[in-house]
Amino acid sequence: MLDIDSIFSANGALASQISGFRMRPQQLEMAQVIAETIDNHQVLVAEAGTGTGKTFAYLVPAFLAGGKVIISTGTKTLQDQLFNRDIPIVRAALKVPVAIALLKGRANYICLYHLERSLQDTQLSFINRDEIRYLQLIERYAKNSKSGDKSELSEVPENAAIWQQVTSTRDSCLGSECPDYKKCFVMEARKQALAADIVVVNHHLFFADVMLRDEGLSELLPACNTVIFDEAHQLPETASLFFGESISTGQLLDLARDAKAETIKAAVDFVPLTDAIAEMEKAVRDLRLTITADNTRLSFAMVMQYADFDVALSRLLEKLTLLTRLLEDQAERSEGLENCRQRVASHLYLIQRWRDEIDMQGYVRWIEVYHQAMQLHATPLSIAEIFQKQMLSSLRTWVFTSATLSVKKDFAHFNHEMGLNDVQTAYWESPFNFAEQALLYVPPGLPEPHHKSYTEQVVQAALPVLRASRGRAFFLCTSLRAMQRAYELLQASDDFDFPILLQGQDSRSYMLERFRELKNAVLIGSQSFWEGVDVRGEALSLVIIDKLPFAPPDDPVLSARIEKINREGRNAFLEYQLPRAVINLKQGAGRLIRDETDRGVLMICDPRLTTKAYGKHIWQSLPPMKRTRELKDVERFFTGE
Repeated sequence: MLDIDSIFSANGALASQISGFRMRPQQLEMAQVIAETIDNHQVLVAEAGTGTGKTFAYLVPAFLAGGKVIISTGTKTLQDQLFNRDIPIVRAALKVPVAIALLKGRANYICLYHLERSLQDTQLSFINRDEIRYLQLIERYAKNSKSGDKSELSEVPENAAIWQQVTSTRDSCLGSECPDYKKCFVMEARKQALAADIVVVNHHLFFADVMLRDEGLSELLPACNTVIFDEAHQLPETASLFFGESISTGQLLDLARDAKAETIKAAVDFVPLTDAIAEMEKAVRDLRLTITADNTRLSFAMVMQYADFDVALSRLLEKLTLLTRLLEDQAERSEGLENCRQRVASHLYLIQRWRDEIDMQGYVRWIEVYHQAMQLHATPLSIAEIFQKQMLSSLRTWVFTSATLSVKKDFAHFNHEMGLNDVQTAYWESPFNFAEQALLYVPPGLPEPHHKSYTEQVVQAALPVLRASRGRAFFLCTSLRAMQRAYELLQASDDFDFPILLQGQDSRSYMLERFRELKNAVLIGSQSFWEGVDVRGEALSLVIIDKLPFAPPDDPVLSARIEKINREGRNAFLEYQLPRAVINLKQGAGRLIRDETDRGVLMICDPRLTTKAYGKHIWQSLPPMKRTRELKDVERFFTGE
């Protein structure tokens, strides 16, 4: 019988499978603790610093434990990496006959019904030549693919508009009424997941299913012995999203599009329905136009001060009510029209609840505005009780792990947010030698972050450091506005001839590939590049962070939560805002040292790190690097003196 100590030993099963494998005490200890947790059906919250090898530390005990295991990751990219690379390595090393399955949300699989409808639809006037070519590639792929997973069709960009036409959502899926139900890729993926011993999902899917009982996990969870959350620091945000309610103008426009197509197919003779769909679509677009700002969040109270918004919302409700009535008359003519009827009724109910505050106690209502869309949200002020109920529903093991869960080894913030009481916690330092490999630099003389020329002064302080590092840098900003301004200032700077990449110019994966190839680039990014990004070696030798990542206090959800905590006589800054900022900062800082041979400088520009009492609390939560405020120390670090 295989035991954990021998598997992780220098001559063990993993070493025989992985070239360059080294025994790390932290990894072995973590695997042992997780094995005990699984044996005893307990709950474990564990932080393991970068380089610990936490993936293998939880996979090995998961394989050996027997029973059904669900592993939930932060992103679909990590899901694919686990399923295609890490799990096959461990399975080969342990020689254990374990069946594995990958399960994603339905929007990741081609829908044969919607594909066929798109191929027959002559009304797809927005489609350009590229999209027509993509549609043909998708048609060919769907005929030969076993999985129907769109990530396997790399010739069609992930953000291509055509994907919306050939995949389904929870709203637009016809379920067992679908003529293609028996050949459905989503149903096949669910079948495989039900039969598998280890199922890999992502946090969005996990919580969507827990709340909606829709994505195939509702059958998996009861039979599951162990749930492992990797990148668990993302859970409070993801759970808040799904434990609340939301409805977007995008969903309503998708409904209008589908209703049009279904009407042409099954009720073209009923003109009032066509007119009602057009009126509803116009009302949706008019609602979006009432808010001129882009990329903003507004509280319910603020948005209701816009007279146009309330009028447009009432008009939309009126048009949805009419459309519901007409679809009730016509729904029996096709499965597609019946689906549209159900969706209109559901959307109407959600918007009425949101506007009229029906049963919304304990929730904060707000809107999010994007370039072309608007989303109405009702978010719970606390997810702790809701999540606790899920955990107590049956006896199983729960493991929460990440490189960033604690503040100075204290897990109180994460545990409180998730409703985890009296659980076991564990902490392992990174095996990397940060004192030798990294330097923390806080430049002197910068103003407070609210100063009007703050970003200009940050860029001025960064320029000599960027020259010393010969580019090879991530410049991480806490807002899109600061990111854009830093880009403009660097571009306009004399005597700065390193390539500059800006988040949003292309897909994240392409930009990272380009950054690695150039070997002297400066990549300026916002939230997308703070986590889940791995650039090893000399291509990334400097990480600049413009300011401490405190969430903006005018954010409607944050301000409501702050008010609630303070109302209860607690200190929202110390209990909530500061721990969140520390965890986010640790994520950004974690981009720098990814390997035991990496070297680099972490430059945090925010003077509050040294001027405020809580600054010490923050830097003591970072890896133990040497610290300096002298530019010459940075220059010496890069010249190797």
